[in-house]
Amino acid sequence: MSEREGQNNFKQRLAAVERTLAHEVQGRVAGLTGLTVEVEDFAVPVGAQCEIYSRNGTTTAESIGFRGNISVLMPLGEMEGISRGDRVVCTRSEASFPIGEQLLGRVIDGNGNPLDNQGPLLCQCRRGVNSQRLQPLDRTRIDTPLSTGIRSIDALLTCGQGQRMGIFSGPGVGKSVLLGMIARNTSADVTVIALVGERGREVREFIEKDLGPEGLRHSVVVASTSDEPAPTRVRASFVASSIAEYFRDQGKNVLLLMDSITRIAMAQRQIGLAIDEPPATKGFTPSVFSLLPRLVERSGKSAKGSITGFYTVLVEGDDLSEPISDTMRGLLDGHIWLSRSLANRNHYPAIDAVESISRVMPDVVDEEHQQSARDITRLIAVYRDIEDLVNIGAYAAGTSVELDLAVQAQPVINRFLQQNIEEKVTFAEALQNLDDLCSVINQVTSQPGNSSAGNSSANNRQQNQQQPKNKRAPLGLERMMAGL
Repeated sequence: MSEREGQNNFKQRLAAVERTLAHEVQGRVAGLTGLTVEVEDFAVPVGAQCEIYSRNGTTTAESIGFRGNISVLMPLGEMEGISRGDRVVCTRSEASFPIGEQLLGRVIDGNGNPLDNQGPLLCQCRRGVNSQRLQPLDRTRIDTPLSTGIRSIDALLTCGQGQRMGIFSGPGVGKSVLLGMIARNTSADVTVIALVGERGREVREFIEKDLGPEGLRHSVVVASTSDEPAPTRVRASFVASSIAEYFRDQGKNVLLLMDSITRIAMAQRQIGLAIDEPPATKGFTPSVFSLLPRLVERSGKSAKGSITGFYTVLVEGDDLSEPISDTMRGLLDGHIWLSRSLANRNHYPAIDAVESISRVMPDVVDEEHQQSARDITRLIAVYRDIEDLVNIGAYAAGTSVELDLAVQAQPVINRFLQQNIEEKVTFAEALQNLDDLCSVINQVTSQPGNSSAGNSSANNRQQNQQQPKNKRAPLGLERMMAGL
């Protein structure tokens, strides 16, 4: 163990001692309403871990609120057998879990317990679920790109180390497959994956099929399925964030993949309604909208390392104006929209480059790369405006030089945007593919007799020769609009 690791372990253990209750706190069950248990004369903080001793054995519970001298607990297991007068004991003042390098390659639940039958976690320290957040001025600027291994993202929606991106989609559009591709192909040192609210069968399917042994080797998977209690599902998201913070403090660049924010919000809504919190927007309680920024703000870049967060948002009815989607778009540094119409055409990944944006891309790429990405996105948008006319054969070539170019370039752009599941593309390869795409489109604009090439191809060749050799040639949109 290095000196720095020893100091960190000492600080964590000292913090754990400071958070420990000085005496044992006990109470008695006074009532049970819905999903909550009321305990009288039980002075414990919100988030405390408790044990309820009933005739059927011991049930773990978490404190979620209080009314006067009544503390409200939500059991993390079955409630059968709990009766009035049962003894309740506070075991920890806050939730904690084992932490260390031994987590790499392991699958754990929302409480930090192993799920993969690989033996116990041999970690020397425990870490609280709610760690101290980064102060605004402790965050460093995002200036380094992070490779995701997805050509369309790295070329047109480049992400930076420490950025927070959202992946928005309806069900069945390829969200989990895209997450698996990013986890396998990323250039990050460590990947932390939170699967919250998933179907039970999907956890193994994601780990073995989408993630694979190669991706799992440098990853930590936190899984909390839809049948688990709401506090466990919410806690799983904070456990994953806390694990990512641990590796960031070790000087690593961490990729945090969280699937999905919508199910976390639903779990928090369930907790809020259980303690009589008034519903606000479309049934979501105010605590939901206070939880989302606390969760998202834990990603970022510090002087030690970085956490790049990808948060999936399940969009109901493909409506981006619904409350969770609208809130998340305001909190994140960009979003990727997965289009159902593209998925229906077998266009994978179904990334809609026009509807997506990376707000830190100008800070992590050069102007040349940025201009090429703008030109490609512009051609996609122009073609989309006339796609219906092209499909029914009503579009007449020669109407507009820009429209002609968009129609002719669309097949090569579609090939560029598509990528096989097993295909890995490095950041350098993505840039080279973007260069090749621009070259192909330039050849289309300069073909003899092409209306989009203009009346004087000699002028075009002369301008191309004047381009510096180490600079990517532009697509020629400005020349065409000028009528050259």
